[in-house]
Amino acid sequence: MDKIVVIINGKGGAGKDTLCASAAGRYRVENVSSIDPIKAIAAQHGWKGEKDDKARKFLSDLKRAFTDYNDLPNRWLEERYHEFMAGEGEILFVHIREGSQIADFKRRVAGKCLTLLVRSPRAGAAYGNSSDDDVENYPYDYVYENDRPLEEAEEDFPAFLEGIFRREGLDL
Repeated sequence: MDKIVVIINGKGGAGKDTLCASAAGRYRVENVSSIDPIKAIAAQHGWKGEKDDKARKFLSDLKRAFTDYNDLPNRWLEERYHEFMAGEGEILFVHIREGSQIADFKRRVAGKCLTLLVRSPRAGAAYGNSSDDDVENYPYDYVYENDRPLEEAEEDFPAFLEGIFRREGLDL
C-alpha cells in the first residue's frame, strides 16, 4: 500500500478541513497541523480558541518564537509523520502556513510528499500576520480551486486527489 503526505495550505475559510474530511470518505486519512502544539500551549495560558485577527496574529507570533527557539512545530510534525508511516493511514494531510516551514518539513519526509494550495473566493483577504497573509508565496505542486458549493466540492475533491495520485504513480 502506498502512502502520501499532502502538505495543504490556504487562507482561513478556504475549506481545507472540510475538503480533508471529504477525502476521509474515500481514503484512510490523518490530519495534523503545525499550529496544534502551539494552540495547546496557548490554551494553557488563556487563549480560548478565538479565530479573530488578534488571536491569529498571537498564534502566528508564538509559533514563530517556538520555531526560532527550539523548532517545536517541525519536531512535533516529524513525530506525527513517523506515527503515520507506522500506521494504517494512506494520506497524511499536514497543514502548514509558512513557506519556509513547508520546505523544511518536505526535507524531513522520506516518502512521497506533495504540496497543495486551496483557494476559495470565500476565504479571508488579509489577517494582519505573515503566516496567513503569505500563503500564496510558495511554489505549490498543485492548486485546488474551491469555488463550488460545499456539496459539489465534497464530491469533487476526492476525485481531484485521485487524479493527482494517478499522475504521481501512487496506488491508494
